[in-house]
Amino acid sequence: MCLVVVAFNVHADHPIVVAANRDEFHARPTKAADWWSDQPDIVAGRDLQAGGTWLGLHRSGRFATVTNFRDAKTSSGKLRSRGHLVTEFLLSEKTPFEYLHSIAADDYSGFNLLLSDRTGLAYLSNRGGKVLELTAGIYGLSNATLDTPWEKVERSKTRLGDVLRQGPANDTQLLRLLDDREKGPVSEVKSERLPFATAHAITAPFIVTPEYGTRCSTVVRADHQGHWQLLERRFDAAGNNTGESRFSFRTGVDRQ
Repeated sequence: MCLVVVAFNVHADHPIVVAANRDEFHARPTKAADWWSDQPDIVAGRDLQAGGTWLGLHRSGRFATVTNFRDAKTSSGKLRSRGHLVTEFLLSEKTPFEYLHSIAADDYSGFNLLLSDRTGLAYLSNRGGKVLELTAGIYGLSNATLDTPWEKVERSKTRLGDVLRQGPANDTQLLRLLDDREKGPVSEVKSERLPFATAHAITAPFIVTPEYGTRCSTVVRADHQGHWQLLERRFDAAGNNTGESRFSFRTGVDRQ
């Protein structure tokens, strides 16, 4: 399970505000967010098992994030890693809408992909039909299609809206939103393949279990002058903070 909430053209000062939790097995090797040595215009964490990423920015002013789609279909070993969908968009010059139309969706296991070049926001799931160009609003994504009304998604969207009504969002407010460890209702628990306690635990926005849980929380903000900020805070299996990294850049400005 993962969680992403995005405010697009909601606040006058920040056309893009993103708050996201990456949930993954704690044993899966991961590199903390940084500028990539092989693609120095990308800042993102990195999945060291498959080489892609779950969320990243490009210095040109591009944002992308992907979540898995939770379904019963068996993954084929011949399918491409979903993390490369993020990387390939960040490196492309296509608009979000153009890029999503270019994807061979059947080459991947179930995914949700959300993309922006700051002027536009678009979404595609290969389990949910056509490409969507999104208008101004607050959107929520977990491991079903966009804005599926799971408790964790609805609660996080509401809290993001509350934050933005108070003024420009800051890192503390957004990280507090992501640190919501309250579980969802029992009616949302799907325990066909998991013990009940584990299945209930993953209904929370922030997940804590010994083997699987929230590995990092990421906050992204962009303003109308092309300034981007990314903060990643990382956690251990007990949900304790193990470190964080901050990055900022301005589009159109050479690397320092």
